[in-house]
Amino acid sequence: MSNVPPPPTNLRGAVDLSSLVNRPPAGEAPAGQPPAGAITLPSLYFEGTDANFNDFIDLSMRVPVVVDLGTERSDQWKQFTAVLDRVIAGFTGRLVLVKVDVDANPQLAQAFQAQSVPAVAALVAGRPVQLFVGALPESQIADVFEQLLQLAAQNGVTDTVTVEGGAAPDADAAAAEPAPEPPLPPLHAEAYDAIERGDYDGAIRAYKTAIAQDPRDTLAVAGLAQVSLLARLSGHTADELRSAGAQAPDDVDAQLGVADLDISGGHIDDAFDRLLTLFPKLDAGGKETVRTRILEYFEIVGVDDPRVGKARARLASLLY
Repeated sequence: MSNVPPPPTNLRGAVDLSSLVNRPPAGEAPAGQPPAGAITLPSLYFEGTDANFNDFIDLSMRVPVVVDLGTERSDQWKQFTAVLDRVIAGFTGRLVLVKVDVDANPQLAQAFQAQSVPAVAALVAGRPVQLFVGALPESQIADVFEQLLQLAAQNGVTDTVTVEGGAAPDADAAAAEPAPEPPLPPLHAEAYDAIERGDYDGAIRAYKTAIAQDPRDTLAVAGLAQVSLLARLSGHTADELRSAGAQAPDDVDAQLGVADLDISGGHIDDAFDRLLTLFPKLDAGGKETVRTRILEYFEIVGVDDPRVGKARARLASLLY
């Protein structure tokens, strides 16, 4: 899973974002646009809605706009947004964060093709950039944003935000803006720190211990599923996994590898269809392996996601 932002692509969907395809060439300011420099805004953090999003498209002509897509139903998203707040604060006004609840703003969810949340995208010079899906460690997020700033500079988007009532925010001042989040439970914090270090095995052990202590710890169950996915993908390239899958269409491990890749990239339906199509061809051991992986995907995607409901019904029809 690459952290390098792919080339900008047009948003699709029901939102009226026609201005995305009618922008000046990269680096050319629109008529009447103030010169490059500092922009005064009330905050670095905003709520994006179907009604107000064109304002952020306009803002992205001056400063890169990071778009945090998630659902208020998810405690995990709230924790992840707090991480994004801290990372944005560290960029001292060079980035702005817009939080979008996909449940309340279905047009934006469709426009950004938010097939799985949490997901992070950006707007640069009025153009969308897909960044990553899932909750990455803080250090990796910072690396992605550094690359985003390089892309922005190539497009002439280099202004800095000054928060009303003060100079361009420093990391400590900006970090104090978001509402404080409660501390993570000790084993969750241990897992998170391990992920920050790239120690996926250590994170897996911490989450398994948390689940052993409280089997109802749904955040630990979801966290275990996510870090297990990261561990499996670590050290592999997309080309390697897809080539192996194409060469061995009936091999369980090869197809699981491609399904992992699809889940990590937000291609949820593709992953489910791949494994559920393979399922009837397998022996009892293969079926149990695939069933276990699909249940893990349910935790990653979110048990309330409609795509999980469809896949669950299809799996049940194959089992009984």
